[in-house]
Amino acid sequence: MHDFDLLAFLLAGFLGGGHCFGMCGGVVAAFSLQLPPGPRLRYHLGFNLGRVAGYALIGALAGGVGALPLLVSLQGVKLALYVLANVLLIGVGLYLAGWFSWIVFIETVGRPVWRFLQPVLRRRLPIKRWRDTLVVGALWGWLPCGLVYTASLSALSSGGMGQGALIMLAFGLGTLPNLLLMGQAAGGAMQWMRKRFVRVLAGLAFIAFGIYRLVSVLLFSHMVL
Repeated sequence: MHDFDLLAFLLAGFLGGGHCFGMCGGVVAAFSLQLPPGPRLRYHLGFNLGRVAGYALIGALAGGVGALPLLVSLQGVKLALYVLANVLLIGVGLYLAGWFSWIVFIETVGRPVWRFLQPVLRRRLPIKRWRDTLVVGALWGWLPCGLVYTASLSALSSGGMGQGALIMLAFGLGTLPNLLLMGQAAGGAMQWMRKRFVRVLAGLAFIAFGIYRLVSVLLFSHMVL
């Protein structure tokens, strides 16, 4: 795994802001209603730190599964996972640009897990102490999301728990500015991220990254895998 990959997933998290606003806007609003009176920034920081940590855990678990001896010995399976992850990345780009809406169907895959976690999440609400935001945020990280699934597949094909955790950590940190702006009700920034040309540019960036990684693995697989 190259440093470029981590930077690219950081940017992927940031450029996916248009999807984040649509996917997580209701969640952020619901959490905000559960907060005690007073300044809210520290609570939203807690939610998002927990969420990013939850992503890193998902990445570590995915990377660990991908590093199992059976999968490591099956190079064809590893290559197929890597190719699938980048095909999905291109698909996310098409979705963000408004050219293809397939991602809605991908997100149904994680709904059983989310239904299992929802009662645990509800028991933590309303928020009474700051440290509760970390737990709630970590559970929030498991919300069905096509962007998260795409990054998780890359973590699965990364070759180890550490690499998988780093990929998902970079992705999570990339989403941080958008979700914090949402929590602080920064309407101007949110409207800007929803603009058509911004979404098209973000989509093209995802498509370019996916194509680059596919070409890399096809031409220089010994450098990527």
